[in-house]
Amino acid sequence: MKSNLIVDSCVDFNEETEKFERVPFRILIDDEEIVDENTDITELIKKMKNSTSQIKTACAPPEDFMNKLKEHTHNFVVTISSQLSGSYNSARIAVDTFKEKFPDTFVHIFDSKTACAGETMIALKVKQLIEENFKPNEIVEHTEKYISKLRTLFILDSLDNLAKNGRISNFKAILANIMHIVPIMGEDGEGRIVLKERVRGKKRAFARLIEMIDEYNVDFENTVLGITHVNCLEKAEKLRDEIKAKYPFKDIKIFKSGGLSTVYADDGGIVIAF
Repeated sequence: MKSNLIVDSCVDFNEETEKFERVPFRILIDDEEIVDENTDITELIKKMKNSTSQIKTACAPPEDFMNKLKEHTHNFVVTISSQLSGSYNSARIAVDTFKEKFPDTFVHIFDSKTACAGETMIALKVKQLIEENFKPNEIVEHTEKYISKLRTLFILDSLDNLAKNGRISNFKAILANIMHIVPIMGEDGEGRIVLKERVRGKKRAFARLIEMIDEYNVDFENTVLGITHVNCLEKAEKLRDEIKAKYPFKDIKIFKSGGLSTVYADDGGIVIAF
């Protein structure tokens, strides 16, 4: 029986993910609502830079998830961390309603407990297991284990947009810019964003980011690392090459940011997951 994979629009893009069935977020800039579907990233960055008001995002309503669920098939849904958005809860409402209507169908929602590159890697893991004809319960077991081990780290080129969307104070953003402080951020294992380290200068920050990989218990030969970049492919490729030179990862994939990732990681942002 065919399995159906659905993701929200925090999953980023490469040739493997561009045809995923996405349930789009809404991005609110000034008085405009942008449905995060085939979003023009260059235009979005321009609008963010020109905006002086708070930039907001809203998850899709349950109806949007309902429209993607298929009757009489196995459905897997991957969402951004439930600690960062209501997307997981919206999908849960849709799934509960769907199961009432079609009680014989199989549906499982994965709370990715991450975002951007991390969520994208999880969606690719589900895709791989489906293609390898694993049974639904086996897909759930393997994917949940993968989620529990996955780690996400990120460096932002600017904190301005985090200040605009209310994630940090304007004072902190201004102070960091003046002092050339670059925060290395990550997740806490439960899907919340935490500060890992503060480093002075971007070059040192990226060198430290690469060093930090070695502080995790990584089975390099069997692990794929993902990099999401926001409008900075050359930076992502340079980071990939430096990581390759230091660690024997099975593979390193580069993703172009979608709209939601662009809003939070901002122009020049880099997110890695492994």
